[in-house]
Amino acid sequence: MQLVVARIGRAHGIKGQVSVEVRTDEPELRLAPGAVLATDPASAGPLTIAEGRFHSGRLLLRFEGVGDRTGAEALRGTMLIAEVDPEETPEDPEEFYDHQLIGLAVVLADGSPVGELTGIAHLPSQDLLTVTRPDGGEVLVPFVTEIVPEVDLKLQRVVLTPPPGLIDPEAAVIDSADDVAAADNAADVAE
Repeated sequence: MQLVVARIGRAHGIKGQVSVEVRTDEPELRLAPGAVLATDPASAGPLTIAEGRFHSGRLLLRFEGVGDRTGAEALRGTMLIAEVDPEETPEDPEEFYDHQLIGLAVVLADGSPVGELTGIAHLPSQDLLTVTRPDGGEVLVPFVTEIVPEVDLKLQRVVLTPPPGLIDPEAAVIDSADDVAAADNAADVAE
């Protein structure tokens, strides 16, 4: 099974280093020197990591055969893909691989069905779960403990405790006069 572990960003310096947007919770394992990674687009790879280091909070990598800024810049936007055993699981019980989650039933805390987890968007700020409802509509759910308190791989389900309006926008509740005024201002801005 293939797992996207990083996206190559800008070149750094003149010796072929690149910054990377890490997309794995295990960069020390997946992005270590000697790791051979497939790429998307496939024509850019495979790439072997020659060295890596953190600089100002960013991971910088250099690949074998890429020795200058021009070569590094040509890799910009390339996705780095690791081959992972489908039976492998992350060490942290609160972490999951995408393939473990896709296809799980999504239910509310009371057991009411919401839909099926059909996708995961990995954004720099947080991950979003795509839930496809029985009517075919989609809902994006922030993958945070407050909203997704339970992922049960044995029962093949994800439990949600969403705030009002997340799953059903028409069920949104406005609690105070300040919220009413904010909603009115938002509507005025939208017009």
